[in-house]
Amino acid sequence: MAEDLGPLGWALETAHLPALAAAMVHLTGDPTWLRPEWRPTYTPLSRGETGLPLEEQAKMRAAAKVAITDYLAGKRPMAQTPGPELVRQMMSFVAGAEIPDGYGEFLADELALDGHSSKEPNWGEGTRAAARRLHVLVVGAGMSGLLTALRLEQAGVSYEVVEKNADVGGTWLENSYPGCRVDSSNHIYSYSFEPNHFWPQHYSTQPVLLDYFRGVADRYDLKKKIRFDTVAEEMVWDETRGLWNIRVRTPTGSEQVEANAVVTAVGQLNRPRYPEIKGRERFAGPTFHSAEWRHDVDLSGKRVAVIGTGASAYQFVPEIAGEVASLTVFQRTPPWGFPVAHYHEDVPEGMNWLMEHVPFYDKWYRFWMFWMVTDGLLPMVTADPNWAGPPIAVSELNLGFRQMIASAIAVQAPGRPDLVEKVIPTYPIGGKRALLDNGVWMAALQRDNVELVTDPIAEITEVGIETAGGKSREFDVIIYATGFHASRFLWPMKIKGRGGADLHETWAGDAKAYLGMTIPHFPNLFMIYGPNTNIVVNGSIIFFSECSVRYIIGCLKLLAETGMIAMEPRQDVFEAFNTRIDEGNRLMAWGAPQVTSWYKNETGRVSQNWPFALVDYWRATLAPDPNDFVLSRSAELVS
Repeated sequence: MAEDLGPLGWALETAHLPALAAAMVHLTGDPTWLRPEWRPTYTPLSRGETGLPLEEQAKMRAAAKVAITDYLAGKRPMAQTPGPELVRQMMSFVAGAEIPDGYGEFLADELALDGHSSKEPNWGEGTRAAARRLHVLVVGAGMSGLLTALRLEQAGVSYEVVEKNADVGGTWLENSYPGCRVDSSNHIYSYSFEPNHFWPQHYSTQPVLLDYFRGVADRYDLKKKIRFDTVAEEMVWDETRGLWNIRVRTPTGSEQVEANAVVTAVGQLNRPRYPEIKGRERFAGPTFHSAEWRHDVDLSGKRVAVIGTGASAYQFVPEIAGEVASLTVFQRTPPWGFPVAHYHEDVPEGMNWLMEHVPFYDKWYRFWMFWMVTDGLLPMVTADPNWAGPPIAVSELNLGFRQMIASAIAVQAPGRPDLVEKVIPTYPIGGKRALLDNGVWMAALQRDNVELVTDPIAEITEVGIETAGGKSREFDVIIYATGFHASRFLWPMKIKGRGGADLHETWAGDAKAYLGMTIPHFPNLFMIYGPNTNIVVNGSIIFFSECSVRYIIGCLKLLAETGMIAMEPRQDVFEAFNTRIDEGNRLMAWGAPQVTSWYKNETGRVSQNWPFALVDYWRATLAPDPNDFVLSRSAELVS
């Protein structure tokens, strides 16, 4: 093959060398690329610095240049795929640590070196024929809904998607506030089967992410089965026919839709939450939530109040601080901001070139990023049951992690101990959602026209905000950065299952599901990003969605192959699972009794988070176990 090799030299200067070495094993078949002197020793909170001496880096680049030049010039055929033991060695080399027992199969599946993954529905013709009787309704056309549609398409199952918005993209369509971007690296915040070799930045902005998901929808021709501007309002299980009757609202009115199964892909963070503050409706000027940004409101020269210091405020406050006359940020609880120097930086063109032209480099680079955030930080936020230290931490490791992050924050505000005291949290690190910052947040708070207020808000008036100390401030605009109704899963949809059971009455404010997906008495109802499938420090939510969709497709396969019309989890299996989840969450920083956050619902239970390693969810969702379910052929249950 003829390729322009001109960029190769400077491209190698940008390479992540351990991933490059692994790619060279594929290219050459030579395992000596994994030599001990080239094995990385990573620096915490760095950009992935390997610790390799400069002379060793130069040797690796020079050898790689020869191998890649020969390959791209057609002088070197691709070597055979490495065997399982060599792949395991390559994993440990790239990770800079021995891969623990139990992770090999999981990580090999994520790598998909042979082009195949357990997440693909490789059904035989017999199963496909049996599945033709099924019709599935998918609610939502965001990241998870598009993924579900694609897998149903690949399996040959009839389906349609209803989407309340006028386009695909979900959260990346709805959230358009200034500075909106992802806080997982794009090389793992992307479908495993649909890599992008040309991400413009390491952490891409909202328009770029929206384009990515639009591109996937177009590439796989998914829009043909999506009904836009259509809202699923109510669904009722018909026990006699084994169908869901769904009432949807369209631009022209209401209509009924029938489906053998329903998959909800509506996310957890999609219904903006406003705080209960006295007088909130009295303010005479423009007010809006960050998730419903009003681009028609010109902030230039205005006195602006921002209520909340969560993820959206962290991103938009630095963006608007320079255009407003004054900016007052009202903080109830500060977030932990992890220092990430390249948070706003472009991906070097050379790195993109390597991903596009050097086989397997993209897979091993993604593997490295995946491993570094998979379970590496989990011990740092795991509680020690015997911890006798201060309540600002939950273990010795957690305390050390806290000190490292707190120091990184403090150095950003020299001479401002008053500000540092306000922005460093007093709760354990990991207790709430951690954010990423490259210094712009702290820089914004130190501007002359910006004030950080930690006094509680007592009341909102017609002209401004009054705090508990009696001080009044006048504003032209109020922006709420106060999060979402995260614990209200599937709200405001009305859902009635077997025997007329109402889902929200059943949950009574404490949503639970088996594996975050299925619920007793609600046959053939499957959730993606349901209760206890959120992750805090380990990984990308796309990984969870891919695992969930694999499992749901497996459930449909089970129905097709057995001839059953309905399935729901056994009550004892459901209860045992949630008991284990609760026990696990109590041993995490976010489950500590001194911590309050949106991870906990109104009952005080952690209803959002998965407390275990990613490999555990991967293994649990490989395929449904028929023994976990009650299966029925008709209205009468058959175990």
